[in-house]
Amino acid sequence: MDMLRYEKEAWQSGLFFIAGIDEAGRGPLAGPVVAAAVAFDRAPLEDGGEELFAGLTDSKALTEKRREYFFEQLQGCGFAHIGCAVIGPDVIDEINILQATWKAMGEAVAQISPVPDMALVDGRPVRGLCCKSRSVIKGDAQSLSIAAASVIAKVTRDRLMVELDTQFPQYGFVKHKGYGTKEHLAAIRRHGPCLHHRKTFRPVSELHQGDLSF
Repeated sequence: MDMLRYEKEAWQSGLFFIAGIDEAGRGPLAGPVVAAAVAFDRAPLEDGGEELFAGLTDSKALTEKRREYFFEQLQGCGFAHIGCAVIGPDVIDEINILQATWKAMGEAVAQISPVPDMALVDGRPVRGLCCKSRSVIKGDAQSLSIAAASVIAKVTRDRLMVELDTQFPQYGFVKHKGYGTKEHLAAIRRHGPCLHHRKTFRPVSELHQGDLSF
């Protein structure tokens, strides 16, 4: 598969600085939602730079070791422009997860300079971006830019959840990263939710309605 297919289509239409956008953490019961944007300079990418990221695809399809490898490759790449935004559970509860995800994506792409000519967004259309955009279903497995953003978002969020685990070891965040596993649900029942749980998300809201520990 040509992982630059969508980037090439944009280049051929006269758009040259293309960002990929993806998120991590829409579904968990705890922790933030994280969005990342990655825009590659076209010339070095076409001049062999793509080979640096051979095998880069949807972060969920990569092992943790490979995700960490590509994360470091991207961070050290001189022609990769990276933006990353973290939106915490308090904001998620206030404006809902969809709006929080859009907010994170908007903030992430706004960190890239110059402003991208276009953003390729994984999944469905997004409102409020600082540039025109194109949504690509399963884009993290079809676009190098989106795949790069997928890795940045996933690794960033996983590291944040590992940090939270040191503060709240009773929930096992290091294992499930905040998702609603049986172990996590049992821990919520046993200890109640902490301030990093999303109180508007079921079953957290149902298990501890009116809990003052939020």
